[in-house]
Amino acid sequence: MNPRLFTFVGGNTGPWSVIKFKTVTGEPMPEPKKLNIVNGPVPALPEGAQWLLRGVTSNVRYVERDEKEQLDSKQAPLGRPEATHGALIPIRKNAQWWSLTQNERRAIFEDRSHHTATGLKYLPGIARRLHHCRDLEGSEPFDFLTLFDYAEADSAAFEDLVEALRATEEWKFVDREIDIRLIRA
Repeated sequence: MNPRLFTFVGGNTGPWSVIKFKTVTGEPMPEPKKLNIVNGPVPALPEGAQWLLRGVTSNVRYVERDEKEQLDSKQAPLGRPEATHGALIPIRKNAQWWSLTQNERRAIFEDRSHHTATGLKYLPGIARRLHHCRDLEGSEPFDFLTLFDYAEADSAAFEDLVEALRATEEWKFVDREIDIRLIRA
């Protein structure tokens, strides 16, 4: 079993209740009542589930050493007791993005969009874990799944973070995005 594999199950069971569900761009998907996050494979759609999304954690990409050290020093772990609010944001980038070279994507991601620098402003209050989907066996509907959690007091900061990232050049390459807001019971 791959310990880096996570399966997100949208359905009727799980510790996270879906409080807001919005298709930002691209094809919609069914809105579940709950979200369950399984560290491992889920071989078949469980009863009452509407969808499965899979992704693996991986090395940090598009960052330089000093940026990685800053992220590592400020990033809080997911699952803190006070972090009862969260979001799962699946995104897919278009073919134009994937046709760029690594250094061209880095230039857009950080040099012009300031993705890492923007995220650093909101740490450690907002924790996140990125899951890569693109290279998994089979056809995944998204390239990335980002899971966030934060305390209720950081809800406005999370809105600011998402708004800032969506206003960047990088987001012009997103052709599908779903914004799923969560609260943990």
